[in-house]
Amino acid sequence: MSKINFSSFTIGIEEEYMVLDPKTRELKSHEQKIVIEGQKLLKDKVKAEMHQAVVEVGTDICKNIDEAYGDVLGLRTNIANIAGNYGFMLGASGTHPFSHWHSQLITDNVRYQALVNELQDAARSNLIFGLHVHIGIMDRKLAIHIANTARYFLPHVYALSTNSPFWEGRKTGYKSYRSKVFDKFPRTGIPEYFESIEAYDNFINLLIKTNCIDNAKKIWWDMRVHPFFNTIEFRVCDVPLSINETMAIAALFQAICAKLYKLRNQNLNFMIYQRALINENKWRASRYGIDGSLIDFGKEIEVPTRRLILELLDFVDDVIDELGSRHYIKYIEKMLEKGTGADRQLKVYEETKNMIKVVDYINKEFLSKE
Repeated sequence: MSKINFSSFTIGIEEEYMVLDPKTRELKSHEQKIVIEGQKLLKDKVKAEMHQAVVEVGTDICKNIDEAYGDVLGLRTNIANIAGNYGFMLGASGTHPFSHWHSQLITDNVRYQALVNELQDAARSNLIFGLHVHIGIMDRKLAIHIANTARYFLPHVYALSTNSPFWEGRKTGYKSYRSKVFDKFPRTGIPEYFESIEAYDNFINLLIKTNCIDNAKKIWWDMRVHPFFNTIEFRVCDVPLSINETMAIAALFQAICAKLYKLRNQNLNFMIYQRALINENKWRASRYGIDGSLIDFGKEIEVPTRRLILELLDFVDDVIDELGSRHYIKYIEKMLEKGTGADRQLKVYEETKNMIKVVDYINKEFLSKE
């Protein structure tokens, strides 16, 4: 059998960072100073977000995971330096441990004003921080095929990324409360199955025609075939505390896409499961992270999440050397060992009973390479 070319499976990574007041450790508006200065250095790789205490960054289109690592490292380092020069701290967590959304300023931008006008408090309270990973796909017909199947694995990877156990000064009981906040938006969550790219486009066009949305970017599913780029965009994850966690998760999404492509080339496929069933696993991942159980729908039994993640690593093992990502995929075993960002935030809180110490830990991990 001829060797499969995986060069089209490029990587793009977007992260959302929290801007922190070094005195109070609360979220604080930077009046777009960090964005303006960041754009001088990094052009359009730095963007404002709806809330003024957020900075969004995005890598170039990277041909492999090593290139993506260099880009993410550069972005985190440069933005942290710029923030420090203006007297701010940075952190990466799906939610801030104790800041309240109603005290945060909205960015003065026509797009954000329109969003707040439409969605009201659902938009104002959407003070959350995510990780978006784009994986390049050579054509949209293949993209919808891979996306249909990859939906099954979203809860597995989401469980690994859980990093938002606190909300407005409370332990929520969830490992990822971020998704609960975002659920207030329309058109979120696990996407439907689409039988073809034409069916997907018809759905988008119907929403536009009936004034549900004005453009396809207002589809905020956990994963989508991107409306403008030849990518599948994975949007389910909390932004991770550290760079290595971001890279491990991005490498896993790339490997899942490559593996499903390889199966298709062998006239094989993974089972397709209903959205409602996958949602059961997503809820479990949100509540328990890697310490709970997910449902193995093939066997129709509960299985410890950690074991299913290891099975997923076995599933993609035959493509990761060709992708050049084994060292990042290997890091997932360390994540399982030391716990997710949520586990580690909770550990700091249990040891100190001090939310400020949790924020300090989030800040310390921002540039950690461990």
